[in-house]
Amino acid sequence: MPKLKIAGLAIVFLWFMLGGVAHFTNTDFFVAIMPPWIGWHEEIVYISGVFEILGALGILLPATRQWAGNGLILLVICVTPANVHMWLHPELFPDVSELFLNVRLVVQVGLLALIWWCTRTPGRA
Repeated sequence: MPKLKIAGLAIVFLWFMLGGVAHFTNTDFFVAIMPPWIGWHEEIVYISGVFEILGALGILLPATRQWAGNGLILLVICVTPANVHMWLHPELFPDVSELFLNVRLVVQVGLLALIWWCTRTPGRA
């Protein structure tokens, strides 16, 4: 496997492993960023944290890498409403800079591309 792809996997692994753990250590933050129209805030935070950790572990194994990558892509898409909610309502998050909120959405698109690129098996889509 090329070193650049290994570096991509390392970034994706760290992003989701650390993020998944943060769902359990900083639950209040993740509950607060969820749009009010979504129910079961705390439960969803814990469930998404579990899936982030499972996805991070899954990309480490070649046999599960592509499936885990697909799951992480789906997870990123599922958490997009929280990111958009923060972007649309920066006044609710005074400790977070508006620049960060704007850049975060762009980074999310890059993250999706990185997950796709580094979890694909050569010769398979």
